[in-house]
Amino acid sequence: MSTAVPVPQFDEAKLNAFMGKAVGDMGAAMHALMILLGDRVGLYKAMADSRAVTSAELAARTGLRERYVREWLNANAASGYVTYDAATSAYTLPPEQALALAVEDSPVYLPGAFQILSACFHDVPKIEEAFRTGQGVGWHEHHHDLFHGTERFFRPNYNANLVSSWIPALDGVDEKLKRGAKVADVGCGLGSSTILMAKNYPNSTFFGFDYHAGSIEMAKEAARQAGVGGRIQFEVAAAKNFPGKDYDFVTFFDCLHDMGDPAGASAHVRAALKPDGTWMIVEPYAEDTFEANHNPIGRIMYSASTMLCVPASLSQEVGAALGAQAGEKNIRSVVTSGGFTRFRRATQTPFNLVFEARP
Repeated sequence: MSTAVPVPQFDEAKLNAFMGKAVGDMGAAMHALMILLGDRVGLYKAMADSRAVTSAELAARTGLRERYVREWLNANAASGYVTYDAATSAYTLPPEQALALAVEDSPVYLPGAFQILSACFHDVPKIEEAFRTGQGVGWHEHHHDLFHGTERFFRPNYNANLVSSWIPALDGVDEKLKRGAKVADVGCGLGSSTILMAKNYPNSTFFGFDYHAGSIEMAKEAARQAGVGGRIQFEVAAAKNFPGKDYDFVTFFDCLHDMGDPAGASAHVRAALKPDGTWMIVEPYAEDTFEANHNPIGRIMYSASTMLCVPASLSQEVGAALGAQAGEKNIRSVVTSGGFTRFRRATQTPFNLVFEARP
């Protein structure tokens, strides 16, 4: 039963400022749907040449209905995603927006993030129930947009950084991989990170592990299409019991904080590595205090963590629930508790921390 909440004393100017912020957030949330639609029906890609186009011309180009296209264009114009010329009734997708919305190989390609948002909206009832019961919601229990959206969102970041800067920042790993090494990519999802490494280090052998069977099947097909299926063995396995020994290199991309027992995973990695092996842990960028993460990136990360990361961890044994803003201090504690004696921040981006752990 709901109870009446007394009206607090308030500052009218502050209230008006907050209402303006809330209206902006409502617009952003509604426009997220426009981005999903534009991605799915090909409207952004049809405007990728950055030439002015009327709604009728764009409808003809895409085979869509003009009235819907016109409304979608005006939503994008109101949001600043496209520009509008009233004299010609034409719309343009500027090259900067095209890079983010239409070019899938671009390092700033965004539609995958909005596909993740779609999954989160679908799964609000499950998370609401988790709030009431304290139980978890496993990664595999989410809407299928999550799996595809995560791969589409993270792949451009890996393409831009993994081989060019992250691996070279590790001590001697690039040289090992070029000569030929045994690699385990744990929590590999749809395999984009595994496939990227396999394509760039043809002398090495790769093993991709994920507990989600559906993701592993999609990873196998993606590797086949990329021409590296013969050098990657994908298998359903959890981080605490993936098979194999004497790995030269083990990678965890944006997944350690999702695990129920990250310390147990750390101990298993330590046992599976060669004495001179290296574990690379890529995590979302985060500072070590709550208040230091109260910023636009932290806003995204804490919200995503509420919907995805904490529920995933709480669905597993131990349920450490580190969350997506775990920070270096917590990651260090997890890694060293598994028996690693050397741990350092190897490099970073505005969105990621890259750690190197060695026995």
